[in-house]
Amino acid sequence: MSTIRRSTLLLTVVILTLASPRAAVAGQSCLTPPVTARVAVPFRAPNCRWCPGQRGLEYSNRPGVAVRAAGPGAVVFAGQVAGVVWVTVDHGGGLRTSYGPLRRVAVRRGATVAAGTVLAIAAGALHFGVRVDGRYVDPAELLGRPVHLVPRLFSPTARIPRPPAVRCGASSPFLLRARSR
Repeated sequence: MSTIRRSTLLLTVVILTLASPRAAVAGQSCLTPPVTARVAVPFRAPNCRWCPGQRGLEYSNRPGVAVRAAGPGAVVFAGQVAGVVWVTVDHGGGLRTSYGPLRRVAVRRGATVAAGTVLAIAAGALHFGVRVDGRYVDPAELLGRPVHLVPRLFSPTARIPRPPAVRCGASSPFLLRARSR
């Protein structure tokens, strides 16, 4: 196969992938944090499907805080799992977010929600998980700014620069990398 033919084929595959409805829906915009609180426990990918890890972000919010949808979508689950109340929203394009543990749910399965819609009331610290095509990914990568827990080693008053913004569109290197795994 000639170099030109290979390049044309590769370009065609890339264009079809980015132009697909699945990529367009998932890449509309960045997600928004479900609560206004600091991240107490960051994402830690497990070494295997059943291995321990932190499959989302844990926020240090207080009980009774409103939990909001991170983006527009449809509620695909609202109920108990092993006695713990959870809500899961399908945002299309293989992107799903989950929220729990919750005290009281304000939405039902099948409901369409906009970004910022109140889904539930938190029972305590909130776990926020994100899956792309069934695989857990770091939610911080899709929130517009990555979460970095940086210790202040030298001076408690030292200024730490903010991390650069993340591109969350259809061409986001993170979404493309997550889908290719």
